[in-house]
Amino acid sequence: MSTVQPTFDDIWRLFQETRLQFQETERFLKLQAQETDRKIKEVTLNIGRLGNKLGDFVEEMVRPAAVRLFQERGIAVHEVHRQVVANRQGAAIEVDLLVVNDEDVVAIECKSTLSVDDVNEHLARLGKVKELLPSYANKRVLGAVTGMVIPDHVATYAYRQGLFVLAQSGESVVILNDAQFQPKAW
Repeated sequence: MSTVQPTFDDIWRLFQETRLQFQETERFLKLQAQETDRKIKEVTLNIGRLGNKLGDFVEEMVRPAAVRLFQERGIAVHEVHRQVVANRQGAAIEVDLLVVNDEDVVAIECKSTLSVDDVNEHLARLGKVKELLPSYANKRVLGAVTGMVIPDHVATYAYRQGLFVLAQSGESVVILNDAQFQPKAW
């Protein structure tokens, strides 16, 4: 039985062919990775847009009820402002809903799904309201959070931080805080 030994030229040709195949595969995988990255960015952008739309929906659900809800709690508000934005000296805040009277301002954060991080961000925002919105500097600033989905532990956390918690109940919006609740004032 005789076996033919490959020559150096045979091995070199196979090596070159293999190298070309690896280069082709590498180019193909790079193009696929770029396409995958593009699709991921597109999906992420669409999810962000959907989240914003759901947040807008929550705002529109709460806005008509806000004055009534806080008046029922003895806070005689009479104005509602949507998407209040302030930029001063390099600092900025955005408040989804601002419910106002002559003595009080209630800043409401609206989310599709409310999280502890959202509550913490809103607490930080509340600390900046008087500085960045100086027309409210002499008013009592209160905070509220709301969402389409509010996990129980998040509602409890917000309550303990001195925030009103607004939620949908049936066809209307209610304040979940009990009658003994004392809001924190900034």
